[in-house]
Amino acid sequence: MRIVVLTGAGISAESGVPTFRDAGGLWEGHRVEDVATPEAFERDPDTVHRFYDARRQASVLAEPNAAHGALARLEQELGDDLLVVTQNVDDLHERAGSRRVVHMHGDLLTALCNACGARTPITVDLIERPPCPECGERMLRPDVVWFGEMPYELDAIDEALVACDVFAAIGTSGAVYPAAGYVMTAAAAGASTIELNLAASEITPLFDEVRHGPATVVVPAWVDEVLAERG
Repeated sequence: MRIVVLTGAGISAESGVPTFRDAGGLWEGHRVEDVATPEAFERDPDTVHRFYDARRQASVLAEPNAAHGALARLEQELGDDLLVVTQNVDDLHERAGSRRVVHMHGDLLTALCNACGARTPITVDLIERPPCPECGERMLRPDVVWFGEMPYELDAIDEALVACDVFAAIGTSGAVYPAAGYVMTAAAAGASTIELNLAASEITPLFDEVRHGPATVVVPAWVDEVLAERG
């Protein structure tokens, strides 16, 4: 049985990582246009660096929760037959023990060099303008996919979707494409689909099965059922 799991902000929220936007449409107090676009970085790099440096520091302090742990346990049993595709830029899946993780929106813990394109681990705050370890230029930016940019690993994700038997979406709003369309891609290829979410999302009607509740409750329960079915 091959499973693709898509995770969004809801799975990390219970670890204390703020969700994407609050009710006022702001992202941790900032307009998206001011911190999450290439234009914002060109216009005011200091504000963008301060924002992502703070997010990185907060994510490092967060701890994986029971939902992250359950997916890591599922990988231990399924091995290469499980792929976690995450919209999150934290490393909570990896710290819980998952290894087959695709960060389609990038990674807070790496920097992207605008000069040479190298991706390297971040060792100091980017607002300090550290040099790129590869080329020496001081043109590092967060290795995060901003609005208007292409997500990572799209071909690999599509390949996994059309080959999977089960597609599960966990803690995602269903508002951002292409991820919002993954349930349709998987279903069209014959997969069964399940949504595990705190509440209904914009794409809830597209799933074969829906379970609502905290990720730390519904995800471990679902994993237990999957493993029991495997015997």
